[in-house]
Amino acid sequence: MEINLDGGEVQVLKAIGLGGSNVSGDVLIERVAGLEEAELIDTIQGLMMMGYVLADKQAFHDLSDVKKAEFHVNSGYSKALREAIDPRVRPEKRSRRVRRE
Repeated sequence: MEINLDGGEVQVLKAIGLGGSNVSGDVLIERVAGLEEAELIDTIQGLMMMGYVLADKQAFHDLSDVKKAEFHVNSGYSKALREAIDPRVRPEKRSRRVRRE
């Protein structure tokens, strides 16, 4: 699976962290101080629609909604997202040999 991310998405994912821990909305806003309010909300909603980010709220209309929420990266996508964020991290080529017993 290949994931293509833009700069805002990478910044938000790095701010949340790929380790699976929860990040409060307040902390997230502090970590992505360079993003405008509308861009941050659109980016979060886009990542949630793709299933990459999970939150305890589903709708964000302004920064007060973001501040009240808790976010974390979906653990099912964490490896693929790590590879998409850092292109130097490539999966090892696995042999297609089938083990027969």
